[in-house]
Amino acid sequence: MTGEALNAVKAWRDTGETVVFTNGVFDILHAGHVTYLEAAKAMGTKLVVGLNSDASVRRLGKGPERPINPEEDRQTVLGGLRAVDLVVVFDGDTPAELIEAVQPDVLVKGGDYHPEAPVGTSEHIVGSESVRSRGGKVAVIPLLPGRSTTNIIKKSRSK
Repeated sequence: MTGEALNAVKAWRDTGETVVFTNGVFDILHAGHVTYLEAAKAMGTKLVVGLNSDASVRRLGKGPERPINPEEDRQTVLGGLRAVDLVVVFDGDTPAELIEAVQPDVLVKGGDYHPEAPVGTSEHIVGSESVRSRGGKVAVIPLLPGRSTTNIIKKSRSK
């Protein structure tokens, strides 16, 4: 996380803002993403989005063609949404280090995760223990049915 981004988060804290954090690939932005990000922002006053770098996306095993859009483009598109206050690209396999740096008041993930899922399971929310240990909240937002980047890619290839 850059010094500039850390300074922004610190300034928000100093003025009493509630910092919300989420993360993801956000490859082909769709209504599910926008609805999710708006709901996440509603849980606080500032929304920080951790964005998987291109290398990180490839390691996630989403397929050899992913990401479709390079990280710079994904960062620009996310940063243009009114719900998003800051986008930080991370290169790790998880956003754990970024969550430690941001120290959000609220950590948010989509409905395919569970706030109480054990470490090591696919439903576990990375960083949840850290956030809770500081008195923060962990929340899950239901996914918008039928909306996914994978479905968009499949549909575009079937025509």
